[in-house]
Amino acid sequence: MRAQRLKHLKDGKNIGKYVIYWMQQSQRIHYNHALNHAVKIANKQQLPLVVYFGLYSGYPDANERSFAFMIEGMRDVKIWLERLGVNFVLRIGKSEEMIFDYLSDAHTLVMDRGYLKYQRLMRKYVLDKSINLDLAIDMVESDLIVPIEEASDKREYGAYTIRKKLLSKYQYYRDITSLDVLDNKSKLNLETQDFDNIHLVLEKFNIDHHVKKSDVYKGGYLEASKWFTHFVQHDIEDYKDRNDPSDPKLSHMSMYLHFGQISSLELLERLEIASMQKQINQASIDAFIEQLLVRRELAFNYVYYTKGYDQFEYMSQPWAYKTMKKHANDERPYIYLISDYENFNTHDKAFNAAMIEMVKTGYMHNYMRMYWAKKIIEWSKTFEEAYHHILYLNNKYFIDGRDPNSYAGVAWCFGNHDRPWKERDVFGQLRYMNAEGLKRKFNIELYIKKMKNYSN
Repeated sequence: MRAQRLKHLKDGKNIGKYVIYWMQQSQRIHYNHALNHAVKIANKQQLPLVVYFGLYSGYPDANERSFAFMIEGMRDVKIWLERLGVNFVLRIGKSEEMIFDYLSDAHTLVMDRGYLKYQRLMRKYVLDKSINLDLAIDMVESDLIVPIEEASDKREYGAYTIRKKLLSKYQYYRDITSLDVLDNKSKLNLETQDFDNIHLVLEKFNIDHHVKKSDVYKGGYLEASKWFTHFVQHDIEDYKDRNDPSDPKLSHMSMYLHFGQISSLELLERLEIASMQKQINQASIDAFIEQLLVRRELAFNYVYYTKGYDQFEYMSQPWAYKTMKKHANDERPYIYLISDYENFNTHDKAFNAAMIEMVKTGYMHNYMRMYWAKKIIEWSKTFEEAYHHILYLNNKYFIDGRDPNSYAGVAWCFGNHDRPWKERDVFGQLRYMNAEGLKRKFNIELYIKKMKNYSN
């Protein structure tokens, strides 16, 4: 592991009974630098290893769909950890508080790195409250190919300003391929929650149970691997045509990357293997790397260096706010409410189809996400109202909602990471999208027909 992935946050003198890894962002076994770092410490100290995970119903925007997907993934994690001789503990409650039940007996606490406000506050809480404990604390970055502060030390203006930085460094950070073998496989008697029956676990949570688990997408590393294998074998050669919602050539990795159920490094390695075997051409790999590395890590840069990434007043650029202010009082062609969107009750069949895909499956084709958000801007009383409606629906229904990509994608619709366009009513100089463009570029009627199948 490259040293730049590791932050040593606190020294410790505790002899300890075990090493503990608090798994939060990187919910996987494979290509997990934090887990492997914990194994190395445990082996050096000849101690057993505990992996701790907390489920908290008060996590922002938590609902049955996101929790079910996450628990499905944790079942994969539990099975593999037990096979590797690692103790696994799952607790229901506030993760950053319940972990203290295990820290007094720990030699070292290893944390993976989170990037959103709530995730960073969780880790700060544990670090601050551990000041009088004798354990050491390390934080390891494993969900980005290039560590966040190594890629850039500031908020980047757009893909064109960060691309060269990432492309010049990413090969250096391809630094893990396998997990070390744990020496001490002692089984510890630690309190844990059984979660084999997902429905029984979900019933214990005070969350939004109206947003049901997806019938299309299932969580976990094995599911992610299955989707990606299909993508490499059947779709990546046509990745250049990925914008067509009627015939998508997509990997569906965003939701699995969001929960850390698969590593972007592993996806990169798989592409390289396929290339060496002459399964795919370099142009296809380059196009995918643009999304996996440049666009994704630009989004993480955005939330990490933008304090107000989730606030309308701070999420975009000065020129965008200027044009929105100028066109704030323009007459809107339609005004819709949240309930109109959720009930697929607008005049736009393509928009309604996109909403059906979102509400029923937890996913929406990437091109339709841009169109969907642009229409909400066009049909809202104010730009600020539009922003809140988009973010609310995004975080409520998408399995990959509440993600750096989500916040960056929504902000892009309001001019961030974009440029001024030709001025027009309502949008001003913000990029505009319309239904005629969908008809001209794609077989949008086929997409609409496919989505109707989900609504029956």
